[in-house]
Amino acid sequence: MTTASGATLETPTLDAKLPSLLQQISEEGGYAFSSMATRAAAGDTRAAEAAREMAWEQLHSGPWHSVGPIWRDAYAMACLHVAKHQFSSGELKLALRALDMGLIMGGLTLRDDLNLCIRKVGAALREKEFSDYGRGQQNGAWYKDFNLAEVVKLLPVKSLSCKKVEKKCGLSLEGFLREHFFSGSPVIISDAMNHWPAKDRWNDMNYLNKVAGFRTVPVEVGKNYLSPDWKQELITFSEFLERIQSSDCSSSGLTYLAQHQLFDQIQELKQDIVVPDYCFAAGGEIRSLNAWFGPPGTVTPLHHDPHHNILAQVVGKKYIRLYPSSLSEELYPHSESMLSNSSQVDLDNIEEKEFPRMLDLEFLDCILEEGEMLYIPPKWWHYVRSLTPSLSVSFWWSEEVNSPES
Repeated sequence: MTTASGATLETPTLDAKLPSLLQQISEEGGYAFSSMATRAAAGDTRAAEAAREMAWEQLHSGPWHSVGPIWRDAYAMACLHVAKHQFSSGELKLALRALDMGLIMGGLTLRDDLNLCIRKVGAALREKEFSDYGRGQQNGAWYKDFNLAEVVKLLPVKSLSCKKVEKKCGLSLEGFLREHFFSGSPVIISDAMNHWPAKDRWNDMNYLNKVAGFRTVPVEVGKNYLSPDWKQELITFSEFLERIQSSDCSSSGLTYLAQHQLFDQIQELKQDIVVPDYCFAAGGEIRSLNAWFGPPGTVTPLHHDPHHNILAQVVGKKYIRLYPSSLSEELYPHSESMLSNSSQVDLDNIEEKEFPRMLDLEFLDCILEEGEMLYIPPKWWHYVRSLTPSLSVSFWWSEEVNSPES
């Protein structure tokens, strides 16, 4: 099937910057790529595919931080050329996948063009695939309530037996600053996201499939990022939703969309959430906005983060355990620099002989309910387990507006 006659994807930024981009790529040794990209811009489909393969190889030529920014722009450029050819041939799903790959792996220069094209391809797909959306369909239910007594059996030893995280309703910004932000004290805020469109919309799987089902997203597969069987995959969001609902809860088959900047990629979902006012405390500046979507049983191992963090629980429930930064040495952090913010201790299976101090340490914990937010101060260690299918959003922010970190 082909699209309507004359249908094309517009790429104003690429059209204006193509000569200068190709010159920069050539100066980095990409003469063959520039030749193929020039032919791709003139309508050569095979050249577009070849250019994308060349850029992909450059992206994987070494550690990600060592890849020159111009090669990320080259990959985005090639994805745009491929998508334009696929769109004109009516291959809408392939075109959308190419554009998503450009967003996920490409540079920033052509991001506006990628988003512009995604809106057009996405609209065409929705018109084609969801013409009957909403007719007689019921709201998709994510989960049935669970038995707390049964859930506790799955949690780390001593869970919900020590001090609980304080919970507050109607917490003012002044109260947040005075009682939690400056003192570095965790708190659950129970009524700060009642106005979010996501509270209703994300409980409807039909809605999520409509706005994001065709999009390609990176997911983690396996128990957690410290496990030897852990891996990453690229799948469509609809495939991911199917995995969340499947009955396969074995640790090796768990699929987690974790710490991904989903809302930069899928603008429709970003419109469903609101950055909490608390994130602007003390002149705060948002550092990262991430999605944490997954089935019951997904675990984020015990670790700490450098920034202030609010974890907003939009759908489902999570168990969270917290240890203050003052206990860092007692929590057996990894010695390798890449994992120094993660503990060697597996809370789900504590080796008492290897980590004798662990069971004596005091902690805070809670079950974070749907519609609640948890404030986690910087450097506080935390372990997180999904108790149901779960959709969460984390907001990281720094109190120093002119921080040198990017």
